[in-house]
Amino acid sequence: MTTLPKFMLLAGSAMLICAPAYAQQAAAEAAPAAAAPVDPAAAPAGADGSALEEIVVTGNTSGKRTLFNSSSNVTLASSADLQRKAPRSVAETLELVPGIYVEGTAGPASNNYSVRGLRGGAQTFIQIEQDGMPILYGGGGADFYFQQDISVDRMEAVEGGTSGILSPNGAGATINFISQKPSFDKLVVAARVQGTTYNDYRGDAYVSAPLTDRLAFNLSGYYWSQKGQRKSPFRYNSYQIKGALEQKLGDDGFIRVSYQRRDEKDPYYADMPFAVSSSGKISSVPGLNLKRDNVLGEGFERIDVPVSSFTGRTLRTFRGDRGIHTTSNTYRVDIEKPVTEGLTLFGRARYLDGKYDFNGIFPGSGSGTAGLASAATYLNEATSPVKDTLALGRSTFAGTTQFGLRDTLTGQVIPGSDTATLNGLNGNGLLQQTVLNHQTLATKDFGSDVGFRWDAHGGDLDNSLTVGAMFYNVRRKNDQSAVATLINGVSNNSHIYDLVALNGSGTVLGQLTNNGMLSYGNWGQGLFNDRVNSYSTYFNDELKIGDKLHIDFGVRHEWQDVSVNIGNTAPVNQGVPAGTPGLARDVGSTFDGTYTHLESSYEDTAYTAGINYELTRNVSLYVRGARGFQTNGGDTGGTHAPTDLTLYEGGVRFQTRGISASVVGFRTIFKNQSYQFINPANPAVQGNALANNKTNGVQVDATFKPVSFFSLDVTGVYQDPKLNNLRFDGVAQPGFEGNTPERTPKKLLTVTPSFVLPNGLGEVYGRWKYIGKVFADSGNGIALPSYNVFSIGANVNVTPQIAVGISVDNLTNAKGFTEGNPRQGQTQQIVDGFFYGRAIAGRNALATVTFRM
Repeated sequence: MTTLPKFMLLAGSAMLICAPAYAQQAAAEAAPAAAAPVDPAAAPAGADGSALEEIVVTGNTSGKRTLFNSSSNVTLASSADLQRKAPRSVAETLELVPGIYVEGTAGPASNNYSVRGLRGGAQTFIQIEQDGMPILYGGGGADFYFQQDISVDRMEAVEGGTSGILSPNGAGATINFISQKPSFDKLVVAARVQGTTYNDYRGDAYVSAPLTDRLAFNLSGYYWSQKGQRKSPFRYNSYQIKGALEQKLGDDGFIRVSYQRRDEKDPYYADMPFAVSSSGKISSVPGLNLKRDNVLGEGFERIDVPVSSFTGRTLRTFRGDRGIHTTSNTYRVDIEKPVTEGLTLFGRARYLDGKYDFNGIFPGSGSGTAGLASAATYLNEATSPVKDTLALGRSTFAGTTQFGLRDTLTGQVIPGSDTATLNGLNGNGLLQQTVLNHQTLATKDFGSDVGFRWDAHGGDLDNSLTVGAMFYNVRRKNDQSAVATLINGVSNNSHIYDLVALNGSGTVLGQLTNNGMLSYGNWGQGLFNDRVNSYSTYFNDELKIGDKLHIDFGVRHEWQDVSVNIGNTAPVNQGVPAGTPGLARDVGSTFDGTYTHLESSYEDTAYTAGINYELTRNVSLYVRGARGFQTNGGDTGGTHAPTDLTLYEGGVRFQTRGISASVVGFRTIFKNQSYQFINPANPAVQGNALANNKTNGVQVDATFKPVSFFSLDVTGVYQDPKLNNLRFDGVAQPGFEGNTPERTPKKLLTVTPSFVLPNGLGEVYGRWKYIGKVFADSGNGIALPSYNVFSIGANVNVTPQIAVGISVDNLTNAKGFTEGNPRQGQTQQIVDGFFYGRAIAGRNALATVTFRM
C-alpha cells in the first residue's frame, strides 16, 4: 500500500471533529427514536404481518430498505423482543438471529457463538456493534466490553452479504445494538429493577431531555450485584455509566459526543466432570449437581503463584473472588452534515481503553480424565496420576511410610490408610486436577469511519451510493503467565488438597504441593504485545429500478500491518521464592525474558452483490453472493493470512395479513480457518489448526398471527457442515476428513407462542428451544446429545407508567451439554465412565419492574 492512501485515512480520522462521515448507521438518524425505553407489553413483533415492512439500517446504507425488499438476510429484534427473550447474557441475545449457535454456559461473559456451520468455541466472523460501530476491531471478546442496559432500543443483525463490507471482521454476521437517541421534545425518564432466583440484583436508570431547542442529552447506567446462576460463595458487583450530548447542525445534521464507563465483575464457569452410564446416559457425578453446582469455591479466593522474575514480579495472584474483572472507558464522536441536496458527509470515531483480568478455573484441562481418579488412587504410589511427585516425596522426607491429603481450608489430614474417609470424600471419593487460568489483556482500540452518501433520482431509477474509509489502530498487552495445576475435590465449592508425607503414626513430615499446586509455568498464549493498523476503503451502492427491483453491490479492500512481540518460553530453571512450600522448586516453563519480534502485512478484498425482486406485494425473492474474510490479529504471531469466507444464499419472503415469513437456503465455504488449541502434552505450548469448512443449509424465520390476541414465532436452521483439509501445525490430518466441525449443531429450532392480554394489559408467552447433537471434538469422538429447553414468561402493564415482567427459564429442569473439554485435545473420549464439559443451568427465574414517564 502506498503512503498516500494511508495518509488520507489518518487525516480523515484526525479531521473528524470538523467535517467527517458516518456510513452504515447514517440512515438510523433519520428514523424517529422512541421517546422512552419501550416496554415489552405493547404487542408482539410482527403483528398483522407488518414486521417485514420495518426499515433496517444495519447492513444497508440508503436508509430505505425494509426486511421485505432487502437482498440480505436481516433480523430485527425490538425492545419488546429483547425483553421477551430475557437473556441471562449478551450471547443469549444472539439466539434471536437464525443461524447463530450460542454456547451460553460460561456466565454473563466469555461465551462462544458461531454462524452458519462454523466450528464453535470462538467468536470469529461475527462482529458485535454498538450504534453501528464495532465494539472491538477484531470482534472476539466484545462481550467483555458490552452489556445490554435500559438504553438499548433494538437489535438488528445481518448475516453475510454487506456485513463483510460495512464492518471489519464481520463476514459471517454483524449484530448491532442500537441505543435510544437524546430526546429533543420532552423529559424522558425510565427506571428498572431486576431480581432473580439465584440472588442477582440489578437497577437500571435512563434520563433524556432537551437543554435548548438544538441541544439535548441522555444518560443511562446500571448497578449489578451477582451471585451467578451457579452456586458461589462470592458476590460480583458491577456498574456502567453511559451518556451522550447531541447538537443539531442546520436542519438535518448533528454532532454527538458520548462516553461510556464500565467496571464489571462476572462469574465464569468452565468444565466440570459428568458421569456416563453404559447405556450412554449422562448424569451428575454424585456430590456435584450439573444444573446448579460450581467447582470454584472459597479455596480459590486468593492463590499466589510463583512466576519468572522476568515478568517484573516473583508471585502473581489468582483471584477467584473477582472472576472476570473488566474496566473500560469508551469515547466517541458522531457527525452527519448534508452539504447539498442528495450529498451528505458523515463520520464517526471511537476510542476504547480497556482491560480485563480473567480469573477462571479449568478442571480437567491438559490432564483430562487422566487427572480424575479416586482419592485412594491418588495416594497409591503405584497407580497415582502423580506418582512421580509421590516418589520424590518419599526420597525427600525420611521416614515416610504413607501419604495423605490435607484440606487447605480446614487443615484436616486424611492418611492414605483411612480408605473409608477417602472413599467418602465429597460423596464420590474423587479428586481431579484443575488449571488456574489467570490472564490479563489490556486493549487500546481506536476506530474511525469517514465518507459520504450520495442519493440520486431520475425517472424509474433511485440510487444511493456510499463511499468511505476506515482506520483502526489496536494495541494490546497480554499476560497469561503464572498458571498452575492443582489438586481439588469433585464437588460444589470444592476444596483444594495438599499432598503430605506421613510417618506410621500419621504425623506430617513434609508438604509435597503448594496450596495444592503441583507445578508452575505458562499456559496458552503466555506473554505478548502487539499492534495492528488496519486501513480500508469501501463503497456500497443500492439501486432501485421501478417499484419492484432492488440491486446492490459493494466492495471493501483492507490493508493490515501487524507487529507482535511474543514472549519466549523456556525452562528458565529459576527457583521459586524463598519459603515456598512443596517439591516444585522452579517456576517451570515460562517467560525467559526475551521476545521474538514479528512483522507482517496483508491485504484482502471483500465483495458482494445482491438482487431483490418484489414478485407481488406479498412475495419477494432475493439472491446474494459474497466473499469476506477474517483477519487473524497479532496473537497468532502475525504469521497467518486472513481466513476467507464465501457465501451464496437465496430466499423467499412472504407477507399477508396474519403471516410474515422468510425461507433462506445458503452455502458457506470457510477457507483456512485458523484457531489455536492447548497442547495437552505440554500446556505451555499452543498448537495451531488450519481447516476448510463447507456448509449447506436452510433457514426459516416466520411469524403467524391468526387472531389479534395470539402470535407464533418460529426460527430455525438445518445445516450440514463438513471439515476438510485439516492441518495441525502444518501436518495434514486425513483422518478428520468429512467430520462435523466441533461444537457445531446441525439443527436449531425455537418456537415462541405469545398471547396478548385484553385492554392493553400485556402478554403471556412461552418458548421451546431445541439444540441438536454436537460433537465435542474435531475427531468426533464424543457426541453431546440434543436437548430441549422450555421457558415461560409474562409482561404486564400494571399502570400506564409501571410494567412488571417475569421469565422462567428451563421450566422442566432439562439437562443440556455444551463444549466438551477443548483443552483435552482435538480427539476426545469417555474414560472410565467420565468426561468433562459444560452444562446449561437448571430452572431459574428473572423478574423486572419498569417505570417510565
